[in-house]
Amino acid sequence: MSVTMGKSETSVFLQEACLQHRFIRSKDVSNIVERPERLRAVNVGLSAAIARLETVFSEENTVSPDAADELTAALNNLKLTPSGTSPQLPVKLIKSTAKAQLLDNQAVKFVHGDIDGDVYLENLIKWSKESRDRIAQDSTEIPQNLSQGDLYLCPESIDAIQGALGTTCEAVDSVLSDKDSKRAFVAIRPPGHHCGEDTPSGFCFVNNVAVAAAHAHIKHGIKRVVIFDIDLHHGNGTQSIAWQINEETYRETLEVEQGSQSAKPGPQIFYGSIHDVLSYPCEDGKPELVQAASVSLHGPHGQYIENIHLQTYKSNEEFWEKLYKPRYSKLLQKAENFIQETGGAGDDVLVFISAGFDANEHEHQSMQRHDRRVPASFYFQFARDASEFADRVSKGRLVSVLEGGYSDRALISGAMAHLCGLTLGEKEMKDVEDWWNIEKLEALEQATKKRRGGRPSLSTTPPEPWLQRTLDILAAIDCSPPPQKPVLPPSSRSLRERQNRSTSGKLPKTGKKTLLVTDESLGETSDNVLSDATSETLSPELGGTKKLPRVILKLGPGPPES
Repeated sequence: MSVTMGKSETSVFLQEACLQHRFIRSKDVSNIVERPERLRAVNVGLSAAIARLETVFSEENTVSPDAADELTAALNNLKLTPSGTSPQLPVKLIKSTAKAQLLDNQAVKFVHGDIDGDVYLENLIKWSKESRDRIAQDSTEIPQNLSQGDLYLCPESIDAIQGALGTTCEAVDSVLSDKDSKRAFVAIRPPGHHCGEDTPSGFCFVNNVAVAAAHAHIKHGIKRVVIFDIDLHHGNGTQSIAWQINEETYRETLEVEQGSQSAKPGPQIFYGSIHDVLSYPCEDGKPELVQAASVSLHGPHGQYIENIHLQTYKSNEEFWEKLYKPRYSKLLQKAENFIQETGGAGDDVLVFISAGFDANEHEHQSMQRHDRRVPASFYFQFARDASEFADRVSKGRLVSVLEGGYSDRALISGAMAHLCGLTLGEKEMKDVEDWWNIEKLEALEQATKKRRGGRPSLSTTPPEPWLQRTLDILAAIDCSPPPQKPVLPPSSRSLRERQNRSTSGKLPKTGKKTLLVTDESLGETSDNVLSDATSETLSPELGGTKKLPRVILKLGPGPPES
């Protein structure tokens, strides 16, 4: 079941179940970059894109005041009118509840199943189900032979994984239906492009795009699939799966040519990636991974693989003129060659984008150690170029699926630019790239920032119309991650007795100079680290009797008294 709003050639698919996949191994999640909150940042970018796109659409299609009121009510309440009666939107928003059962779905089994049984899928369900108990027993929920640093599970992870797969397959159904949008962006997690047939890695447990391609083949008869991967990191899992499928299809094709009546060739896949070969999974320099991330093979053994390495640059002009046009756009040309060599444009072609935003100039430095940092406008231009490619070869049918991207600003700007590129075929980049410049991004972040305790902004200045519209749309499509359940039992330790502040508001004299540090997040203090401490009672105006911990660090003798 899904709820929809709007009519457009571009759809956005959202899935709340994806918020349930959380890190529960400890309470410290400060180093966990693949987090539920990523989806809120994406939603901010999507909302801002829609708000901006409305201004373009309104120039072409004026909406009456009554229709505008109806649209606002629909967005704010998500009580949507029946299909065909809601006002025109620049995109169609779909809140999906679709799920693909891991052990009862042909496409999932096609990619992740095993001849001897669904061993990997059964293990994945088992690991997730037992995760909380294993962690409570001071163990780890991930088998020791798998990476403990970039893989984690909780009991609800399977719901998130099945929701991500089901929503991506629903997007395929949508674009392959004549009555629905031709293009779709699917905002789901966990990502998938590092996961091979039975090899989870890099935050990925199943391969969303590969399963969606298999679904398109099994249910809709799609025989040729193009996958563009624009994540910072090489999609080693997707390439491995594509290689296996192409290998089997090539063998079946040879059997048919030799007169076999039983063989029925499967799909053919073009996989093309633009990535940093110095980053994960190649960062350790393992030959097999570096070689896989550098393959360029077109035709022999039925393989169609193109890998292009990101380069550093010194100016926007250098990026667009010396890198994007002659080098990165080569990915599109190789895909065009694949289509022509395998029969030309047709109804049996579908295009995918693995849309990772972690190559973005706004990504965390920890991800950008090699300074690839493509301009945020790259996501607009590539989406537009890929859409034009799809118009030529697949009747415009294209499905883009979220992969990486970890800083809020990278996700916001990347999602915003990408959706605009999917939707605005008639606009040049120079006409819209000001929408996600630094000044606009800072205003957007400030307006949409979640404040502690739900306190509203102190600003009394009305936001610009596009910002207010963004807030309206975000309020309708966004939801908060579910509260995290503690894994370990609450501590029985209590705070040591503390001295009260004097009525004058001065600290008691100790004969030594002190430095006062306040931290609302402190819950316990250690007697062998901290010295004298005081606590302050809040006034009724500030919320009653909440205690703020006070930490006093002794710095040595104070100045002599005069």
